[in-house]
Amino acid sequence: MCRQGGHRGERGLTLVELIVTAAILSILAAVAYPIARFQIQREKERELRRDLWTMRDAIDHYKDAADRGAIQTEVDSFGYPPDLETLVKGVNIQSKKVKFLRAIPVDPMTGKAEWSLRSMQDDPDSDSWGGENVFDVHSESDGTALDGTKYADW
Repeated sequence: MCRQGGHRGERGLTLVELIVTAAILSILAAVAYPIARFQIQREKERELRRDLWTMRDAIDHYKDAADRGAIQTEVDSFGYPPDLETLVKGVNIQSKKVKFLRAIPVDPMTGKAEWSLRSMQDDPDSDSWGGENVFDVHSESDGTALDGTKYADW
């Protein structure tokens, strides 16, 4: 038989159960946040390495074409491109426009498509670009990677 006026059939959570549940969720979130942050950082570092490799590869392909005589370059350029934009705009090789990069990538660490450049004539430890040619490219970020190295040194 069923009693009238009884509250046995009602279901719900008590205040204690809600507090315990909230505490458990807070602990899980506190543990997950640093892991997610490191994953995001790691992905940005992978993207930076890929972008640097792509640009350096394009510089090397330009240099190879110049060394073979397919591209006319200035004598003091050592066969390197005058700037990154030249790799995007392309050069004429045997009456064909050859592009070495689709676009200048955005630096994932700075969020800008601006890079620190080094020419063949620059001192290897220099932070400034002499402007003659592009021998190498680095991030302008002053941040430190997960492995302790500076992004600008990559």
